[in-house]
Amino acid sequence: MFSHRFSKDTKANRLTLALERAREAGRPILDLTESNPTRCGFHYDEESISRAISSPGIMRYEPDPRGLSMARQAIAAYYGERGVVVDPEFLVLSSGTSEAYGYLFKLLADPGGEILVPVPGYPLLEVLTSLDSMRLVPYRSVYDAHQGWRIDLERLANTISNRTKAIVAVSPNNPTGAFLKEDELAGMIEICRRFDLALIVDEVFSDYGVGDDQQRVRTIAGTTEAMTFVLNGFSKIVGLPQLKLAWTYVSGPPKLRERAREGLEFIADAYLSVNTPIQLAAPSILGQRSAIQSQIQRRLDENERILHEALHQAGSCRILKREGGWYAVIRLPDDVSDEELCLLCLEEDLVLVHPGYFYDFPGGSHVVLSLLTQVGFFREGVSRLAGRLAFPHRLQAGAQGDIVRA
Repeated sequence: MFSHRFSKDTKANRLTLALERAREAGRPILDLTESNPTRCGFHYDEESISRAISSPGIMRYEPDPRGLSMARQAIAAYYGERGVVVDPEFLVLSSGTSEAYGYLFKLLADPGGEILVPVPGYPLLEVLTSLDSMRLVPYRSVYDAHQGWRIDLERLANTISNRTKAIVAVSPNNPTGAFLKEDELAGMIEICRRFDLALIVDEVFSDYGVGDDQQRVRTIAGTTEAMTFVLNGFSKIVGLPQLKLAWTYVSGPPKLRERAREGLEFIADAYLSVNTPIQLAAPSILGQRSAIQSQIQRRLDENERILHEALHQAGSCRILKREGGWYAVIRLPDDVSDEELCLLCLEEDLVLVHPGYFYDFPGGSHVVLSLLTQVGFFREGVSRLAGRLAFPHRLQAGAQGDIVRA
């Protein structure tokens, strides 16, 4: 009776079941995976935001498939402040980046088409491709202690088949925090031109970089060498995931660009999902982004410092280089199972962290932490994690078994 889109196993994993048991028992969990900024103790100008979304204009419905002109102009101004010229006529608004991905998959591929997606990477992309009857094909990045994460362009090219329609890049990556570099972007554009592919770049974390690197790609908006689509939105830029507004910016050779815009406009017109109040509020809310971004950046910096201090004595693991984003990745010893360690931390230490296998890390064991967590909770949670990692005997789970790999 039901679509094959839902054939994937949706049963809860072991960590989710353990978390449910702990919460049902009333045990106080230190959640080091929290990534919802509205639950992390930041100060928002609630009065100003409420006023912005209560404009009298909300009583008029004047739909535009691409989104209201004033909202698109505000987004173009946001890029202008970053030194990038964006034509608002080639912006298409959506209610979130997940919907934007859906629009693009419909635009670019028939059912059964292949979309190349980075790993390590966020597992939501697997769900989104399957819901549009696409086949997700992973391409890998490799970690180097000096350079950080680098895309294996040769392996990427060898992954392409006659069913491949697009390459997705996430810059900075979730969860590794790696930005696209200029040479990587050039290589990807050359591959897209050679195989007639589109390049989709998700830049939702791009405002949260660490340090300065001239080789980083700040945005690919405006690229003309290949058909490109840039995704971004309010969820990260202004730390308000509940105000559902995102966008796709269309770039590329003029004829392809125009055709892509027309196609996206046709698809968006079938949904008209972006509500009027948030579009009218866009100029005001985007104008407040520096206030929330400065709070988030301070939190990220402080928690990363705490993490490095706490794990300094834990010689059995290392913190991988982070260039941006909201997450930290810890590399565990090869003989330790990340899943079993995360279960042990939850059940015995009451600390929740994510195992690397959630994100398809290539080889070895990793854990992923959110640096967005409130500082006091983060400090205590990391202290407990460091205490377990610092002493080999604490990587053993009493009556619950041994977490060291066979």
